[in-house]
Amino acid sequence: MKLDADLINQFYSKMYNWVIAKTPSIVAGILILFIGLWVIRLLSRWFKNGMHRNDVNPSLRPFLTSLILITLRTLLIITVMQIVGIQLTFLTVLVGGIGVAAGLALSGTLQNFASGVLILLLKPFVVGDNIIAQGQEGIVSSIQIFYTIVTTFDNRTVVIPNGKLSNEIIINVSRQGSRRLDIEIKFSYGIDYNQVAEVFNKTVDDFKACLKSPERQIGVSVLDDSGYKVLLNVWVRAKGFMETKLNFQKELMKNLKESGIKLPGMTE
Repeated sequence: MKLDADLINQFYSKMYNWVIAKTPSIVAGILILFIGLWVIRLLSRWFKNGMHRNDVNPSLRPFLTSLILITLRTLLIITVMQIVGIQLTFLTVLVGGIGVAAGLALSGTLQNFASGVLILLLKPFVVGDNIIAQGQEGIVSSIQIFYTIVTTFDNRTVVIPNGKLSNEIIINVSRQGSRRLDIEIKFSYGIDYNQVAEVFNKTVDDFKACLKSPERQIGVSVLDDSGYKVLLNVWVRAKGFMETKLNFQKELMKNLKESGIKLPGMTE
C-alpha cells in the first residue's frame, strides 16, 4: 500500500509541476485563439465589402471568402498549438504527403479550377460576350469555376474546360462594341464602278444598323481578266452581327437588281 501511495504522490507531483509549467502557455494560447478569431471575423467583413466595391464576380465571392477564412483559421490553430507546445512534425509531414498525392491525382481539375478563378478575376470575357475559342463561336452563357458554357449560333451548347481558355487564344468579338462588316462582290468591266459605288453608299445610308463612325470604305480590291471586285467595309454593332450581315446583304442585292446592275450568274 505504501508503494501505491508513493506512486500516486509522484503522479500528482508531476501533474502539478506540468500544470504550473504549462498554464501560462495554455492561457496565452486560449487568449490568442479568441483574439485571432475576432480579428479574422473583422478581416472577413472587410474582405467581403472590398469585393463588393470592386465588383468581383458574384460566383467567385463565396469561394474567395471561404478560402481566406480557412487559410487564416488554419494558420491560427497551428500558431496556438505551437504556443501550447504541441509538436506538429508528424502532422506536417502527413498533411504534406496527402497534399502532394491529391495534387498529382487532381492536376487537370486543379488547372481548370485555377483558370476559372483567373477568368472571373481578370475578365477576358463576361457572360453575354461573343467569343471564338477552341474552334467554336458563340455567346458565353455561363462562367463556372471549372468550365465555361458557350451557346453557338446554331443553338448547340459547348462546355469548354477553363484550362483550355486560359492557355490558348480567345477572340472576343463583342468586347469593343462594334465590328467591321466586309463584303466583296465581283462585277464585269462593262458595269460602271461609279454606279456600283452609288448603290453601295445608298444601301449603307438607308440601313439603320450601319454605324456612322468609323467611316465606311468602298473601293476596287481586285482587277483580273474577267472583271473587278468591289470591297465594302462598314461598321455595325457587334451584338447581332450575323443577323445584321444577312439582312444587309439581302438589301444590297435588291438595290443592285433595281439599279439594273447584274451580278455574275444573273440571267434577268
